[in-house]
Amino acid sequence: MSTHRLTAPAPGWTAATDVVVVGSGVAGLTVALNVRKAGLRVMVVTKAMLDDGSTRWAQGGVAAALGEGDTPEQHLDDTLVAGAGLCDEEAVRTLVTEGPDAVRRLIATGALFDRGEDGEILLTREGGHHRDRIVHAGGDATGAEISRALVAAVHTDPGIELIEHALVLDLLTDAAGHAAGLTLHVMGEGQRDGVGAVRARAVVLATGGMGQVFSATTNPAVSTGDGVALALRAGAAVTDLEFVQFHPTVLWLGPEAEGQQPLVSEAVRGEGAHLVDADGVRFMVGQHELAELAPRDIVAKAITRRMQEQGADHMFLDGRHFGAEMWEQRFPTILASCRAHGIDPVTEPIPVAPAAHYASGGVRTDGHGRTSVPGLYACGEVACTGVHGANRLASNSLLEGLVFAERIAADLSGRHRAGELPERTVDVEATRSAHPVPLPPSEARAEIQRLMSRGAGVLRSASSMAGTAAGLGLIAEQGYAHVAEEKPADPRVETWEAANLLLVATALVAAAAQRAETRGCHWREDFPERDDAHWRRHLITTLAATGGPVSTPEEQ
Repeated sequence: MSTHRLTAPAPGWTAATDVVVVGSGVAGLTVALNVRKAGLRVMVVTKAMLDDGSTRWAQGGVAAALGEGDTPEQHLDDTLVAGAGLCDEEAVRTLVTEGPDAVRRLIATGALFDRGEDGEILLTREGGHHRDRIVHAGGDATGAEISRALVAAVHTDPGIELIEHALVLDLLTDAAGHAAGLTLHVMGEGQRDGVGAVRARAVVLATGGMGQVFSATTNPAVSTGDGVALALRAGAAVTDLEFVQFHPTVLWLGPEAEGQQPLVSEAVRGEGAHLVDADGVRFMVGQHELAELAPRDIVAKAITRRMQEQGADHMFLDGRHFGAEMWEQRFPTILASCRAHGIDPVTEPIPVAPAAHYASGGVRTDGHGRTSVPGLYACGEVACTGVHGANRLASNSLLEGLVFAERIAADLSGRHRAGELPERTVDVEATRSAHPVPLPPSEARAEIQRLMSRGAGVLRSASSMAGTAAGLGLIAEQGYAHVAEEKPADPRVETWEAANLLLVATALVAAAAQRAETRGCHWREDFPERDDAHWRRHLITTLAATGGPVSTPEEQ
């Protein structure tokens, strides 16, 4: 197993815990809270503030078979259809059967979901679902409410230690190759500042997504693929990286807009808003039985196609028929966001365009969240549990975070009781002697994003991705030169983030170029058909000794 590392100074401080959880979204905090019940010490490391993870940006809700007449089997069927033949059915069955109780436990933790006058939880519908099964909070502020409840629970547990403003760098392993902690850089002032090391019996990655690899995304600025990059450098297998879901309806802020863009939730279409072009034509009618509520990949492609046909850079989402009262009560966050940018959805259609939203692939795990590196776990968007396949069904992400976080905590608790989580001895200097990776200057971030958006976005082809790969290769060459010249104390957080983006982008393009078909949210212009005979299987990506990604098709 080849291991690689970021170029970083020697750790200036060390700490120890039983389990270190990287990430403060629904998955990471659920792991932390549940592991504590087994009496294990937990350290939560987060890149920003505790309540500033990707979870709080989730508008739509949590999908679970909680409504009258709905069943886990129906939820399973909708998920398998959206996943376009690549879902792991056992993983999906775990999700949909354990999901309703996981939501109930979240409510018991303190999450307040919207309820009707009768006191029952309100349910709505989103794209790809044939039932009303989406629970929501604050109309369109579900993620913020879940984050609030979990953060409050964490603050009441003195056994959970917190390190904020910390970028994880590399995994530490013991002589047997078992995860034994990690190195990180704390961006603050105090006793733990700069590069340090945390020793642990197990490491859980819950770092969220990698949307910042593209120019326009719904992801926050911290979503730079750090967890996937760390796992690759540690020798872990990742899978399905080519399947990046582009949300169809993101508020269009102009041709020069970059970075995180405001999301216009799928729930708006779920309540009856229409997609129209500049002439008011509903172009989704006739393209799919669910029209605007078709799975996200179909809607995103249809919008992109219409834009190409008409030479437009956006389409419109028309919800004027809702009226002011419904906008204010059901979608207050979206209404405020639109008005802040000079658009009033009550009186005018909302300009929208697709933007990178969710990574269906990630660090490959089993049903208990274990990766191919012993002692390293992953859950949430950084993980590939097999639930999403080639395209995520709307609002399955928060549920996946809940369910598989609980399963990781149960696995760690069981191992602890069985005496299988001993303290680990790690040689930090030996870990630092692994192969270095390209360390491009921080300015390369914008160029990586432009390359990826142009050549590996919603619509792809061999030629577009070859151009992207060539551009990324040039950045890597500059990065290796940068490593050779770098003084140990010089790298900054922005530089390490650029290195993570470069690695993830390179691996994504390598997988996407190899998958010569169109499936789910991977759309090849030169291979427009789905090819089950050759490609109803996953691509497993690891790093070679040279540092380049190698994607190997899974045996059929």
